[in-house]
Amino acid sequence: MSVDPAQFARLRAIADQLPQVPGIGKIEISNDTIVMMMSPVKRHELAVIRIARQLNDQLPQTHPGHLAHGGADLVDPVRGRLRNPDIMVFHEEALNDEEAALLPHQVLLVVEVVSASNPENDYLTKVRDYSAMGIPTYLLVDPRKGTGIVHDEPEYARREHFAFGDVITVGPWTLDTGVLRTYS
Repeated sequence: MSVDPAQFARLRAIADQLPQVPGIGKIEISNDTIVMMMSPVKRHELAVIRIARQLNDQLPQTHPGHLAHGGADLVDPVRGRLRNPDIMVFHEEALNDEEAALLPHQVLLVVEVVSASNPENDYLTKVRDYSAMGIPTYLLVDPRKGTGIVHDEPEYARREHFAFGDVITVGPWTLDTGVLRTYS
């Protein structure tokens, strides 16, 4: 599904001009709407670090030159989406240009750690958006419940559920979810 490029450009310009507000972390665009995300809690960030560390330990063998990194934006102007995943796996060279965001074809994996304030966004909207963008694999980690889902195959036809403590396969990588902690 494509969107009006002019409408997306207007939303992007508005999002870029929004002031920094304490407690507001990321600004995203989905379904012709600007979404302001709350800043994550410490356990959220600990999960991000522990997952990225495991991925980065394996990437030299599976995908030399790639890294697992958070903080970069992911944009799909054709579908009118701007996201800021907690972690993305992509080639390091993708950061070596003047573009403001990564494009979907550059990303092998997105990881979202569910926030306590807006879980529906990760379970519904982001599943739809990342699938439509063609991101091959989406790992959803939910510290509220101590569970998660690996979404893969075309249009995320396969969903593998797991509980914290399981060793899981995410694409060509293996992750030990026993290092993750719940929010409570």
